[in-house]
Amino acid sequence: MRRIEPATWVVLAGVAAALHVGKLPPALPVLRDALGITLLEAGFALSLVQLAGMTLGLAVGLAADALGLRRTLLCGLSVLACASILGGWAREPWQLLSLRAFEGLGFLLASMPAPGLIRRLVTPARLNAALGAWGAYMPLGTALSLLLGPAVITVAGWQALWWLLGVVALMAAAAVAYAVPPDGARAVMTSSTAGPQWLLRLRLTLSARACWLVALCFAAYSSQWLAVIGFLPSVYADAGWAGTAAAFATALVAAVNMIGNIASGRLLQRGVAPSTLLGWGFAAMGVGAVVAFAPLQGLSGPGVTALRYGAVVAFSMLGGMIPGTLFSLAVRVAPGEGTVSTTVGWMQQWSSLGQFAGPPLVAWLAVHAGGWQWTWAATGTCSIIGLVLAGAIARLLRGARP
Repeated sequence: MRRIEPATWVVLAGVAAALHVGKLPPALPVLRDALGITLLEAGFALSLVQLAGMTLGLAVGLAADALGLRRTLLCGLSVLACASILGGWAREPWQLLSLRAFEGLGFLLASMPAPGLIRRLVTPARLNAALGAWGAYMPLGTALSLLLGPAVITVAGWQALWWLLGVVALMAAAAVAYAVPPDGARAVMTSSTAGPQWLLRLRLTLSARACWLVALCFAAYSSQWLAVIGFLPSVYADAGWAGTAAAFATALVAAVNMIGNIASGRLLQRGVAPSTLLGWGFAAMGVGAVVAFAPLQGLSGPGVTALRYGAVVAFSMLGGMIPGTLFSLAVRVAPGEGTVSTTVGWMQQWSSLGQFAGPPLVAWLAVHAGGWQWTWAATGTCSIIGLVLAGAIARLLRGARP
């Protein structure tokens, strides 16, 4: 039997962490009845998992570069497990929301060091493909939660889902501890500039224009993707879809995002420019959201429903080229070997900011519009911003060529 490579275990650990991001959407209808959570609170519940990343992404990146990538990943999986298991005993909305924020800290600690760890574990020739596979961790974990979560909730209640995924995080930590080589001695960055090493890494990262562009680009993507995926079960429930059909449809939309992630790694290997992939992704998300949510006067029926659903699928699948490309870019544009995790942490911080802001904004629009028909306005604005940033990245990369 072929041995699973250490880098694959890192990707699987990311999937185990992403399960906790995707477990909430299918549980929202039950939680709104059981704990009295309002629609706006549900929007914050979706985004609170990103609170730690939004506030601590750069700091955790700095710490991981100093303390060790594997140790940081193990710590994150442990925090996720504890917060999820305790969350199963929540009886008030504030308890669930507070533990959701701790889950966010665990998710950040687990996901942020992974690209740098993968870089250490694979050969340079396989790096783009490996990082493209890593980019699929989020849609795969989300899709599994969306697909299997309703069945667990139906059989054993939402608490059982929280406890089960806590155990999964513990199992992932055990697998990483066994299969991934321990962190070596810390790399020492040499520079004529005096000062603590963490301060040097911080200054190098924040002074690099490329790091800012990649981070802002991820925010433009993540804000709209989580907002759409997170509320799809509610959108379909409001449209009268059966619970099983809504869960399967949403899981498929999340899962096809993997296609774009994996394809981006292969296309980068074949020489396609990163800015081209980003442009395709943002254009597809913008058009897909308009077709999926904008009012179609005088049109209805199964054909329109199929058209709208196909647009959401395209939104997620082609948009998946964006994170796969950005993870490769983050490793590439990091200002030094010792700043990879710091750069990814900065990107994660802006990604989390986008994911924190996106769902409440879409929920606010839905409340004031009396439906989901203005969702495209929020997501379309993000896509336009992303296209502008992709153009800036293209100019930057052209200027960097010898």
